[in-house]
Amino acid sequence: MNTTAPAKSSHHDHHARKGWWPFTRHFLEMVAAMFVGMAVLGGARMGVLALTGAEIPGQPAADALLMAFDMSVGMVVWMRVRGHRWAPCWEMTAAMFVPALGGLALLWAGVITEHGLMMVEHIAMAPLMLLAMFIRPTEYGLR
Repeated sequence: MNTTAPAKSSHHDHHARKGWWPFTRHFLEMVAAMFVGMAVLGGARMGVLALTGAEIPGQPAADALLMAFDMSVGMVVWMRVRGHRWAPCWEMTAAMFVPALGGLALLWAGVITEHGLMMVEHIAMAPLMLLAMFIRPTEYGLR
């Protein structure tokens, strides 16, 4: 005789799977994926340059765009692994490139320095990522 009752799925259980935790988890996963993308792709780039003996002088535009690219690749790879469609992936990519392009415009206009470019890029990315997530709340677990 089996005395254990089968587990019932309650409304509370379903609600716990939807909400702020999946949303927050996705954001944290994207931050981690950004770092992984920078480490893997940036490390590979540096390795190739070292093997070839090439030296590339620091170019703020190239640095900003390569960083946005590396972070985007990391995020898109992880989003696809997690089953996200392409449209949200492109929105997250835009959250990386819009600050880079805006920062470059400010740099070239003489409003900010090269250090300021990196600051603008890093500070603007997180709010733009959150904006992309709030545009499609159900994609990220919010109702």
